[in-house]
Amino acid sequence: MSDNEYIPPNVWTWDAHSGGKFANINRPIAGSTHEKELPIGQHPLQLYSLATPNGVKVTILLEELLALGKTDAEYDAWLINISEGDQFGSGFTEINPNSKIPALLDQSTTPPTRVFESGAIMVYLAEKFGAFLPKETAARAECMSWLFWQMGSAPFLGGGFGHFYAYAPTKQEYPINRYAMEVKRQLDVLDRNLSSRQFICGDNYTIADMAVYAWYGVLVEGKLYDAAEFLDVQSYKHVVRWAKDLHDRPAVKRGKRVNRAWGNTETQVHERHDASDLD
Repeated sequence: MSDNEYIPPNVWTWDAHSGGKFANINRPIAGSTHEKELPIGQHPLQLYSLATPNGVKVTILLEELLALGKTDAEYDAWLINISEGDQFGSGFTEINPNSKIPALLDQSTTPPTRVFESGAIMVYLAEKFGAFLPKETAARAECMSWLFWQMGSAPFLGGGFGHFYAYAPTKQEYPINRYAMEVKRQLDVLDRNLSSRQFICGDNYTIADMAVYAWYGVLVEGKLYDAAEFLDVQSYKHVVRWAKDLHDRPAVKRGKRVNRAWGNTETQVHERHDASDLD
């Protein structure tokens, strides 16, 4: 037995000072920590988010809907700064009791409809506006399968690989190897699928592409966890080709800037209330 081997106690207790980069906002209980009402803008759709991969999925979809001429998809996007604990404000937890971004409030219904979890928001919007989600049974099932594949797989990429490779207090071989293996397996799943398809589900661009791109497309572009070389992402040539195709779409470029609060100043759009905010 190694001197440094961790022996779990009989009953786990929370050490608020452990946990790495995000230890100050991670906690084992739910609910709000402070009173804070959410702002409400002029449009029926109110988005409360941050330009992390899960947030970007939704803003890409909204910008794609607007590019299609779906004018009712105009939206207000408000910044939720998770590093400052905005997700634990009372107003936000009323919309998302899980305290994770993004969260959507649709005021066009009576009473207003709350939607949380990024995949649920994407399905809600795609159904509401009749776009990017096939209606034919088999095609819809394929799209939903890949969307839920992304929802189930991304925690291994973000919470697993990303945490231990980029954010943990110390780098440890076992968890990094464990999650790197799984991420590479997932990339191989995508690469094999895209070897015979233009898009994730075939010939048509769908919400599955937007959701998967926000995580795995950005990963192979070398913009996630500074891990492109470590994971040899360029070897997944079909994923790289697909990611470039999506990257070049104007609505994708716009969506990636919404609620962005880091990087070059010209790429940051903390709040979005009108198309001109991105022009």
